[in-house]
Amino acid sequence: MNSRAIEPAAPADPPPGGVTVTVLRPADTATTLLPLPAERSPFRWTARLTANDGAAANTRLRARPRLTMSKWPGNIDAAARVASHLADNAVRHGKPFPDDKIVLRLLAHGETDELLVEVDDAFPDFPGFDQVANQSPEPRLSPSGLWWPAHYRGTISWDLKRDGDGMVIGKTVQALLPATWDGSA
Repeated sequence: MNSRAIEPAAPADPPPGGVTVTVLRPADTATTLLPLPAERSPFRWTARLTANDGAAANTRLRARPRLTMSKWPGNIDAAARVASHLADNAVRHGKPFPDDKIVLRLLAHGETDELLVEVDDAFPDFPGFDQVANQSPEPRLSPSGLWWPAHYRGTISWDLKRDGDGMVIGKTVQALLPATWDGSA
């Protein structure tokens, strides 16, 4: 591929006042672009989602392309499914923030490739968490939303969400998913 590059002309005589001016002119050159090696950097993406019946579908539609573009090596469909179930649970059992939104975050660790899926809502409690967090990953006919992280060999946790002054403003539910899930139950 030939391209036109600009190279400096011979220096001109300095104008009055001692300032040197460089004149640029085109030159014939060949340029070859080499691909850069992939970096192993962390991936982080955040979205505010409307807390309605479409939150789960909206989450899947947003998470899949983000994870694909970030080249996350794990099972993208499984991660999008987990994210959508966390968002759906926040809408059904939580409470939206005053702007009628919930918050979704995807964070991939640069060295381990684990994916942290977080969903924030304004309800500062998680009744029955121990029961839903310790579910068997074995297939079942009608799985609950928080069964999916266990099925994909992930772990689930939650904590209170606080503002900058330390006031409780809701909760964050997290699912940590390995990049190595092979699809077997």
